[in-house]
Amino acid sequence: MHESGELHEVFKDHGIDTVDETQVSDSGNAKGGISKSTDLSTTLTPRLESLVNSSPVMLFMKGKPDEPKCGFSRKVVEILQQESVPFNSFDILTDEEVRQGLKVYSNWSSYPQLYIKGELIGGSDIVLEMQKSGELQKILHEKGILPKETIQDRLKKLIASSPVMLFMKGTPDAPRCGFSSRVVGALQEEGVDFGHFDILTDDEVRQGLKTFSNWPTFPQLYYKSELIGGCDIVMELRNNGELKSTLSE
Repeated sequence: MHESGELHEVFKDHGIDTVDETQVSDSGNAKGGISKSTDLSTTLTPRLESLVNSSPVMLFMKGKPDEPKCGFSRKVVEILQQESVPFNSFDILTDEEVRQGLKVYSNWSSYPQLYIKGELIGGSDIVLEMQKSGELQKILHEKGILPKETIQDRLKKLIASSPVMLFMKGTPDAPRCGFSSRVVGALQEEGVDFGHFDILTDDEVRQGLKTFSNWPTFPQLYYKSELIGGCDIVMELRNNGELKSTLSE
């Protein structure tokens, strides 16, 4: 990083001044440095505002989306692509005025910087955390960047969240009905790894899944997004010695 100059750039983006040997006078004082001001010029502020608002989702990064120049920028690009978010970008390495000015404008000292509808979201750590928590997708839906998720979309994601997925009353450690308890026991006896969702915690999922699957009762067991059935069918498969093979085809 030192040899490539990237270490100097990291310090710079975090507001830490470094002095290059070529920029030191005989007296030992730095020369030719950038004079920093707390106020932006009257011409730069409108330009930054225009750039920030030039796209509903705007990423100020090092490099371009198809050629990032730092790992942090690459990570945010990957997150936006994973979430299927349309966005524009600006390579701050090509414009020192924008690079330094945006730090003051946003009161954010490093890059990348992600904006949604003109509002600063943050850098790579914040964007990653928001993606993990689901907050990023929620904001994108609320701001109209992504179409609002329907109950059918949500159910499809839940069903596909694990190869073997059980919708039950309660949790595997604390089932809330005998039928759910029997299915959990059968899966555990067969050594089947499975995901689960407690339908008692979300009435929208509970009611929606009945229509979606055309199956009015719980538990419901899915394999690779295909409905296997409820308690009676699972017990029949287990008794016939077919449960594990059915869930591993």
